[in-house]
Amino acid sequence: MRAPLFLLLGCIGLYASEALGGVVEKQPLNMEAISMFLTFVVATLGITYWAAKRTRNTKDFYTAGGGITGFQNGMAIAGDYMSAASFLGISALVYTKGYDGLIYSIGFLVGWPIILFLIAEPLRNLGKYTFADVASYRLKQLPIRTLAAFGSIATVILYLIAQMVGAGKLIQLLFGLEYEVAVILVGVLMVLYVTFGGMLATTWVQIIKAFLLLSGATFMAIAVMAQYNFNFETLFAKAIEIKGSKIMAPGALISDPVSALSLGIALMFGTAGLPHILMRFFTVRDAKEARKSVFYATGFIGYFYILTFIIGFGAIVMVYGNPLYLDMAKQAIDGGSPILGGDNMAAIHLSHAVGGDWFLGFISAVAFATILAVVSGLTLAGASAISHDIYTSVICDGHSDGKKEMKVSKIATIVLGALAIYLGITFEDQNIAFMVGLAFAIAASANFPILFLSMFWSRLTTRGALIGGILGLSTAIFLVILGPTVWVDVLGNVDPVFPYKYPALFSVSMAFVSIWFFSITDKSERAVREHDAFEAQFIRSQTGIGAEGANEH
Repeated sequence: MRAPLFLLLGCIGLYASEALGGVVEKQPLNMEAISMFLTFVVATLGITYWAAKRTRNTKDFYTAGGGITGFQNGMAIAGDYMSAASFLGISALVYTKGYDGLIYSIGFLVGWPIILFLIAEPLRNLGKYTFADVASYRLKQLPIRTLAAFGSIATVILYLIAQMVGAGKLIQLLFGLEYEVAVILVGVLMVLYVTFGGMLATTWVQIIKAFLLLSGATFMAIAVMAQYNFNFETLFAKAIEIKGSKIMAPGALISDPVSALSLGIALMFGTAGLPHILMRFFTVRDAKEARKSVFYATGFIGYFYILTFIIGFGAIVMVYGNPLYLDMAKQAIDGGSPILGGDNMAAIHLSHAVGGDWFLGFISAVAFATILAVVSGLTLAGASAISHDIYTSVICDGHSDGKKEMKVSKIATIVLGALAIYLGITFEDQNIAFMVGLAFAIAASANFPILFLSMFWSRLTTRGALIGGILGLSTAIFLVILGPTVWVDVLGNVDPVFPYKYPALFSVSMAFVSIWFFSITDKSERAVREHDAFEAQFIRSQTGIGAEGANEH
């Protein structure tokens, strides 16, 4: 499977077309999948209509009025995080590489303890709508908000491109629809959810999608285990009999320590710097509910990754070698056993093996629902950065009224939707796997260091945050371009200038060191005032005194 780790990096909402490139053909219409998909669309459009009647101001639009409970928000976060790549990509990694699939799926959980213990509570107490509220709390608004907003927008656009391309390829394969039709359909629904329903509609779309995905994956895992008397040893023994003992050994995907460490840093700090995930903590009423959100989300996501491990091994024992799911033409040419649609369709074929056509239709519809839920969250985060951070806080210097801000946000949503559709169609046949890694690298190198140090380091200054953030961002971009994924795979050069696929170890280090150096050497009067303002900020971040909504509940 080509570029499997970059596919893995799409676990927050991406299904890279690189994984499907060259194997997607127009399929017969899957009427079961289409009927279930239409049911989901009708239900979610009904929710959007219901949410639209309750979205009256900016607080409702950005944060669902702050009335989401910790459990609901945890489920919504899980729905935002558990993407089609999580379900199909990680199960495919287990199907092809065995044990390593579990190792790398666990990597995505590492960022959640950081969010639970360090980020969630201070973020909720200090912010209002976006993480830029926190990053610029005691620093100069214009440069810091601008940097944070562009970091958010860059991450969102990279995600949306990969998501839209993946949506077109996946739906083309599963539903038999044309690629362009699939991309336009996703884009239009995404714009409808966000423009009319705001965060409330997006939240419930994510909750429903999470419930459906967890239910479907649970059924698949139980069905697989029932075949082996719920005995993992028997399941693994059968898988080893089919593919050999190598599938139970680590090191099949990354063997050098630098790449392993760099990938781990990208997953850990990248997760804690994703704008559409951070934005969800403003939808609850207080810091206590924010902590509950992370607790529930971590439980749902961890449970889901365990299921994908079982599903991957289930595909080995029930799909691998089964003539019903094999592409015989490719098998004759390659001498292997490629399955129809590529290895990333292992979970889809397993759903048919355990539940027949209707369950295949259900899982296919859930995969589509997954895409809709993720792109809605991404679009709302991007629109918020444009309307709240750039328009209201920078252009209007904080003096724009709520109606104008909502209008700008809805216009931004439509523009982002149109841009996502255009780029999705434009990049149909391109290798976009590097965009996934770059999105995580930007979140880890530009967003997280500024956010983290603004909350916990008293000597952070505007100069340090600005220069360090820019250096971290530019380092991540340049190293991805000079690395093997772009320099060799995309541009066609023989050898990469930068030898590693994952730049996070270097770009995150550059960001933290630069922020530290340019902050401690800043002796300006403004720097002194920013030092002095830290104590009041820290008290509010830890106690919630004066926090948004503190006097309302």
